[in-house]
Amino acid sequence: MSTDRKPGADTPYEVENFDSHECWRLLRSVSVGRLAVWVDDHPDIFPINYKVDHGTLVFRTAEGTKLQSATGDTPVAVEADGVDSDSGIAWSVVVKGQAAPVKNPQEVLDTVGLLLFPWQAGTKEHFVRITPDAVTGRRFKVAPPLTWWTPLDDATRSADE
Repeated sequence: MSTDRKPGADTPYEVENFDSHECWRLLRSVSVGRLAVWVDDHPDIFPINYKVDHGTLVFRTAEGTKLQSATGDTPVAVEADGVDSDSGIAWSVVVKGQAAPVKNPQEVLDTVGLLLFPWQAGTKEHFVRITPDAVTGRRFKVAPPLTWWTPLDDATRSADE
């Protein structure tokens, strides 16, 4: 666990960095994340619902930009997170790695068994597996809103704002 001090803060706050086992446990506890990919000349982010499968992440998608960009030569990243609103404790896990379409017939059958159902209606016949190169995560206390107040928050705004 590391202790960081916010510039200008009177008290430190704790940031707990996770080991791999805790990252995977937390990834199993939620089913929605954000997939970051490189599209042509810019980054893009897509919401996905996923399942953990033997140290990998699997999601379903249709033909299109997400599938083409995710399964190209450029690595991808997925972030999933959560917060306990009662305690104000949040966590975030990031998986970085290579995505590839699931094509082997037995692997497709095994993947279907994950009961992975996309939230958005439509044909999502492509399964994609992300094999991680790195999995990192951390837990931290959500800062009260007043912590982020700056003198600029009270600045006069233009009529268009």
